[in-house]
Amino acid sequence: MPATMPDDSRSPAPPGRPRRADARRNYDRILAAAASAVAEHGAEASLEEIARRAGVGSATLHRHFPSRQRLLEALFRDKVDALCAAARDLAGDPDPGQALVSWLHAVATHVVTNRGLAASLLHAAHDSDQGSDHDGDPVLGATCHTMIVDAGQEVLTRARQAGTVRADVSITELLRLVNAICLTVEDEPDGAAQADRLLALVLGGVRLTPA
Repeated sequence: MPATMPDDSRSPAPPGRPRRADARRNYDRILAAAASAVAEHGAEASLEEIARRAGVGSATLHRHFPSRQRLLEALFRDKVDALCAAARDLAGDPDPGQALVSWLHAVATHVVTNRGLAASLLHAAHDSDQGSDHDGDPVLGATCHTMIVDAGQEVLTRARQAGTVRADVSITELLRLVNAICLTVEDEPDGAAQADRLLALVLGGVRLTPA
């Protein structure tokens, strides 16, 4: 068991990643411990266990992350940023329809390899109009969901303009389709491969075939 780090809960935290060296170390240790715990136990991993793995007190964990939602959003944010960057990179693809397919496959891989994220994004899609839970915290996954929707909308718009995808398909429908597929296979040993196969099958009904 790692030695307990000094508790830094008495000073206010600036928004985002802390600037003080000791606070930044604790922040990074908590995120690393959360990544390990979530990989093993899913999004409902024990906060006490995460604090123990990080070698910090519960007060320190809650100083940086006042709720489970805040911790999970921080944990997934870097990976969501990568998905958004992939969408931007695909803006220059000469085949906008294939770019959309490639990005949706990237989303599927991302969801399957992060246990609990598929359910979180589905909940965010259903609850984002409310904006917060009963404690006033952001709905789990709502921020990440919005980022993914905005990035995917740009990829979908290019595909529509090129006439390579059905005009009546929305990005929300496509993301729900990806998440629904991933929910059925995320606990399988080869879940990523199965999701890839199922997604390839269903996307045949989304893309248009040139006359």
